[in-house]
Amino acid sequence: MADRKNLCVIAAEIVGSPSLDAALGALEARHAVDRALRRVDLAVEANKGTSFGRDGTRVTATFERSELAVLAVCEMLERVSSLPPLAGKRLGIRAGVHYGQMEFGGETPVGEGLDVALRLMKAAEGGEALATGAAVILLPATTRHFSRLEAGGRPALQDLEWPLHTITRQAEVVVSLPPASRLTQRLKVRHQNEVVFLDDQRPILLLGRELGNDVVIMDPRASRQHCRIERRREGFSLIDYSSNGCYVVEESSAERRVRKSETAIVGPGRIGCGFSASEVERDLVFFEVV
Repeated sequence: MADRKNLCVIAAEIVGSPSLDAALGALEARHAVDRALRRVDLAVEANKGTSFGRDGTRVTATFERSELAVLAVCEMLERVSSLPPLAGKRLGIRAGVHYGQMEFGGETPVGEGLDVALRLMKAAEGGEALATGAAVILLPATTRHFSRLEAGGRPALQDLEWPLHTITRQAEVVVSLPPASRLTQRLKVRHQNEVVFLDDQRPILLLGRELGNDVVIMDPRASRQHCRIERRREGFSLIDYSSNGCYVVEESSAERRVRKSETAIVGPGRIGCGFSASEVERDLVFFEVV
């Protein structure tokens, strides 16, 4: 007997591959697409989604809550767009988000939720995500500002029974905050010889053993997708979703362990992903607000 459940569904697709094929050749283009798809996978996993497979350049996933689906889409858009161009060509992503019924029991899930998400994805342009009012209406106030109601209809979606919304990237949302509320500080993060900054243009940093992360931790005690650092209105936060937790030491403070939870970070300080930050380790991550 089939199991039916209402879920939020994302359908996402990497676009720009044909032009990349011509510039780089099929094999290199495939590697570039796989790298972009891995970033999409990481966004799904980080926001507690369940992926039900890839189909070429396409990923589909379900989420228990619309809020998590929208956050995942924001992260996908930001992370794929931040990939460096290859031979002057860039890959992009387009996505559709809908809250509707899904049916489980066969080889692959089916249902109205997936059908509508795929329609939205196909109607979206590169670098764009579309969502129905059915998904947006379930968003809490803290997440609803990531959506913008579409003023005009689209020919491919004229018979859609829900209002159509565009999902904006988190980086754009941060930039559009009122000047009085805008966070002007940046977080400097150093790992071995690499230095990155969290700011308006890069509000999220992923850390873990998986090669798709921004900071790759080689220590076996680190999880594939260990933690993330987010730039928020009120400051910077470390969110852990690993098996062994994060160990954080800040100036003049005792070490604290963060596991399956989050903590504000001010710095200067250092993070051990799965091991004590007091250890002399080449994989320690150092941070400071600048």
